[in-house]
Amino acid sequence: MPEISVVILCFGAGKKIYNFVNKTVKLLDKFVESWEIVLVGNYYKGTEDKTPEIVRKIASEHEHIRAVTMPKQGRMGWDAKSGLKEAAGKNICLIDGDEQMSYRDIIRVYRKITRNDLDLVTTYRAVRYDGLMRRITSFVYNLLFKMLFFGIQSRDINSKPKILKKEAYAKMELESNDWFLDAEIMIQARRLKLKIAEIPAKFYKCRYRESFVDLNSVFEFLKNMSIARVKEMFK
Repeated sequence: MPEISVVILCFGAGKKIYNFVNKTVKLLDKFVESWEIVLVGNYYKGTEDKTPEIVRKIASEHEHIRAVTMPKQGRMGWDAKSGLKEAAGKNICLIDGDEQMSYRDIIRVYRKITRNDLDLVTTYRAVRYDGLMRRITSFVYNLLFKMLFFGIQSRDINSKPKILKKEAYAKMELESNDWFLDAEIMIQARRLKLKIAEIPAKFYKCRYRESFVDLNSVFEFLKNMSIARVKEMFK
């Protein structure tokens, strides 16, 4: 069982994922005794996305890297769950591969969870270089979330990386197939009374594509928050 499994969400990254994976491998080799990487390159049928074949090629060339490449049946949440399910490490880290969050944050959350004997460590985007509208949307979303789910130990629900002990992840029953998965993790962490910590991080602008978070995503967040709050009332 490796000390850490790093699940990297690669959707739409194409050749850009090489750089992120290479830097992550060097980082893990330097600081962790045993590790694995799970590259999630799920895809929509009928598109020309080369990401699946790229991540399969990377995995074929490295014994500690595996690839998950399936036709998509959902959005970010479905991709994340398909990767988390394959992770075998004592600690499971989830991060996007678009370089908006630094690969170095993987080690920062790993050190925090192991040194402080925690169940879950996440980040909050203390410094942001993305667009003004994205920052406003995030601020409002987090404010509404805290009002609806009082006591959630998070300043920034959607921030990654997130790292969980395998035992903590095994207790969760994650259902979300979309952008609400990050929130679902934090809601269930509160319900399970997990030991949680948060550390500051920098959030960079993606240089090769527009954000996946659009107006539809905002309405999706609001709908999912309302549904989750109702469910909480009957737990």
